[in-house]
Amino acid sequence: MQTLLITPQDICNIIKRIGFDAVMDRVITGLTCAFQEASIKRCDMRVRDGFIAEDGSFSCVEWMPHLNHCDQAITVKMIAYQPRNIVRYGIPTVIETTSLYDFNSGHLVAVSDAVILTAIRTGATSAVASRILAHPDSSIIGLVGAGAQAVTQLHALSRIFNFREVLVSDIDDKVADSFVNRAAFLNLPIRVCALSELEERSDIICTATSVENGADPVIKGENLQQHIHINAVGADQPGKTELPVNLLKNSLICADFIPQAMADGECQQLSKEDIASDLFELVQKPKDFSCWRKKPTIFDSTGLALQDQVSLKIIKEIAEEEGFGTLVSLEYLPTDPHDPYEFMKTDISDLSKIQI
Repeated sequence: MQTLLITPQDICNIIKRIGFDAVMDRVITGLTCAFQEASIKRCDMRVRDGFIAEDGSFSCVEWMPHLNHCDQAITVKMIAYQPRNIVRYGIPTVIETTSLYDFNSGHLVAVSDAVILTAIRTGATSAVASRILAHPDSSIIGLVGAGAQAVTQLHALSRIFNFREVLVSDIDDKVADSFVNRAAFLNLPIRVCALSELEERSDIICTATSVENGADPVIKGENLQQHIHINAVGADQPGKTELPVNLLKNSLICADFIPQAMADGECQQLSKEDIASDLFELVQKPKDFSCWRKKPTIFDSTGLALQDQVSLKIIKEIAEEEGFGTLVSLEYLPTDPHDPYEFMKTDISDLSKIQI
């Protein structure tokens, strides 16, 4: 009973081997199927929990668990959100790992980097929601916040829509200007512009910022297209929101997971009665929402471990198909389960028989 260790290099090699688009398409398809098939009997979803720093930095370490009863699989993602990481250490603000367990035995089946996978699955989830809610002829996308998440938001949505223009706005000019190079692999016309132009012209807007708790909304929401669809990705803590409440109340709101969205997402500004649906209902009954494609809609994306389970399952399957990843023995499993010191009685030549 070994554990498959999937490193960032393994994931990079997988993406290089089969291509950015192939990985993104598999995750979009996998998430769509997962939301279609999910039910209370099949899945046990929990609101994420964790520890928040008391120094005013809003740093936190959280965990997101999910149980799939059909597969008897438990996924747990650990997330560290450290706003000072880029300045202090030159590393991403968010660092994550995902672990997969066999519920029957408790065995750790796989452990993987989740920084890349989270960016991919978050973009893919926006694509799943946007395919149902956004106007099908959407051709201009606006990205408010040009960091890491913006790359995969654009990548995923470009797999669904034929964009003729990409508008970008960020409070950091260097981040905005560098986005053109970071997203060059998509071969899309990208232009940095004023936030006012982005709001006026975009068919779809993705907000993926590191707005501080209690700060003003990142968009005004006043001069938007009548059919605007917004994927709000940045809110992930109490008091941290990106959109003005008036815009929320004048739009159809879909949350990925309502209990969590009301605690950490844009929906914390609303009552439960203001939320039209969750992503499960949206995907399972898309025709019920088709009339909203010409009206304002918002997808409140806070993330849930079901998405992490799907993305890890897919990357694990590809790793096994393509020969990536390393099998390691992380758990001590003596042949005599009653003897924790069995290794003391074993010849050095036989130590390999005991899984340590």
